[in-house]
Amino acid sequence: MEKIRYYDIRYVRGTVTSIQTENRVIENAGSSFYGKALFRVLGENGWGYYCASSIDMDDKKSKDACIQKAAASARLAGVHADIADVPLGSPRSWVCSAKEQAETPLEEKAAQLLLLEESAKIPEICNTSARYSEQYQDVIFEDCNDYSATSSVCRTLFTISAVANRGSDMQMNYEQEAVVGPLSLKEYIPYGEKCAKRAVELLDASVVSGGRMPAVLDPAIGGVFAHEAVGHASEGDAVRDGVSVLAGKLGEQVGSSLVTIIDDPSMHGYGYEPFDAEGVACGPTELIKNGIMHKYMHSRETLAAVGPETGDAGHARAEPGMQPLVRMSNTYIKEGDASYDEIIAECKKGVLLIGSRGGQVDPGRGAFQFNAKYGYLIENGETTKMIRDVSLSGDILSVLHNIALCGKERKMSSGMCGKGQSVPVSDGAPHVYLTEALVGGGGSV
Repeated sequence: MEKIRYYDIRYVRGTVTSIQTENRVIENAGSSFYGKALFRVLGENGWGYYCASSIDMDDKKSKDACIQKAAASARLAGVHADIADVPLGSPRSWVCSAKEQAETPLEEKAAQLLLLEESAKIPEICNTSARYSEQYQDVIFEDCNDYSATSSVCRTLFTISAVANRGSDMQMNYEQEAVVGPLSLKEYIPYGEKCAKRAVELLDASVVSGGRMPAVLDPAIGGVFAHEAVGHASEGDAVRDGVSVLAGKLGEQVGSSLVTIIDDPSMHGYGYEPFDAEGVACGPTELIKNGIMHKYMHSRETLAAVGPETGDAGHARAEPGMQPLVRMSNTYIKEGDASYDEIIAECKKGVLLIGSRGGQVDPGRGAFQFNAKYGYLIENGETTKMIRDVSLSGDILSVLHNIALCGKERKMSSGMCGKGQSVPVSDGAPHVYLTEALVGGGGSV
């Protein structure tokens, strides 16, 4: 019989309603149900897991049988693990629902999505598509110490995209909104036209020459930098495994004193989690504080491995039925005291980068490359010509040190983050001025 040092159960169940349209035709629409319970046992050698498609949480006999199956798996573990003691408190329950939205007929939601897409049909637009999704998820957590927690959370999103065409030139743009709680599609109908107009404008945009120059990041690409470059390098498993450029730098000045970067699962952004996949109640963690590496994000396992003084637990997240991993939630650069006009004027000559089309990062080497949706030249302290096919790259520490101004207003963007598993997240920033950045482009203006 395997000795059980600890066990917990995380049962996740819910429904997803989704609608997909393209060129004003509904391609699919419907709802699906999911439910999975992960039984996790820490044995003498390490972790063992057992996943059940559904479980009656009041049926002790069934739960005990699943725990023993997870314990049998733990006997095969070859990587020793420990978990840190963390305060859990009393059993608790959180609700963030959207009753009226849930009761709205699917046909009505589909009609609104078609109106959103219809508004993107302007001259020179050759293709449009839209997606709507709402998810209602209940989580029931309990462990061997008689601690329990429950939550009921709704997440809603839509995406609209438009492709503009002129001769052989094609340009694409998208707009997205994702929230915790309900979202009224009727209020976002104008986003279709906004998205399409930007795609058409990109047909006339210039291509910038690459090189080192001052740059201003808008909240979207600034948030991507916070998430991809700093956030992933601050995750406790990367630090434990020695594959983070920020490992071993606690207490060191890693950036400008203007820079504070926070991950906060308790914020009601798209990455909201009232408690993490280990039942730990969530709160904000200052990763970088006034330019100093302050804390790492941890699960109970990485906190035990790296040290309880190195950061906060409460950052373990997981897909239903999957083992917890150290993950971000809502990650952002804290606001400063500069106005947008002051930032553009201070830049004098450079580029303003707007939006994100993805990119890549190597947290171990500290290198990254992100693609902006578009941008503008900054000349004589004013924005001028629109540019496209532009990117930001460099190393994390240099960019952190090159931040000279942070704006007064922060905006968050939402999406999904993949790390073997996909979880909802948001990231954001104010406008950020970099005294020097490596800007990529494909031509001259």
